[in-house]
Amino acid sequence: MVSAARAITWEVPGSRGYETAWVDFGDGVLRARGRAVGTVPEPYWVTYELETGARFVTRRLRVTAETEAGARTLDLVHDGHGRWTADGEPLPGVDGALDCDLGLCPLTNTMPVLRHDLHLEPGERELLMAWVSVPGLVVRPSLQTYTHLGRTNGGGHVRFASGDFRSDLEFDADGCVVDYPGLARRLGPGA
Repeated sequence: MVSAARAITWEVPGSRGYETAWVDFGDGVLRARGRAVGTVPEPYWVTYELETGARFVTRRLRVTAETEAGARTLDLVHDGHGRWTADGEPLPGVDGALDCDLGLCPLTNTMPVLRHDLHLEPGERELLMAWVSVPGLVVRPSLQTYTHLGRTNGGGHVRFASGDFRSDLEFDADGCVVDYPGLARRLGPGA
């Protein structure tokens, strides 16, 4: 992976909206801030800040979601030892998870793929995620499986599966989603 800062925009058919993330990569960590707008399941606006520790393990996700009913916030923190809190309250149902997964956000597929080089090398990993609903910002455990399918020009294809849902995602060399059929498609350079 090349150490760099990037701005990435996706069309997100899954929410009938768009997302832009400003991502800074370096030495096994990433920091990002993003904005998304969607109309499904209701009109909403989301802003977030994401930071990881070593090996792309989530440290913190701060999210604000605004809907017609008002604004909600979530401060999701991973202590580095497998325990999580949401707004300071323990979340034992996701203990052991290394990653957050912000609903309808293609960026949060990056961390597990990079940690295991699944966009570049054969392998399969079943992982527990701290999944965050959008726009409700409710945190739930989610078992997800990522399977390397093959290489592309610089990146690769990875199958994502959770419950009965499956999708074959395309990632670039940096481990960012290029195409997530049914959910998101990158716009602009590198699309």
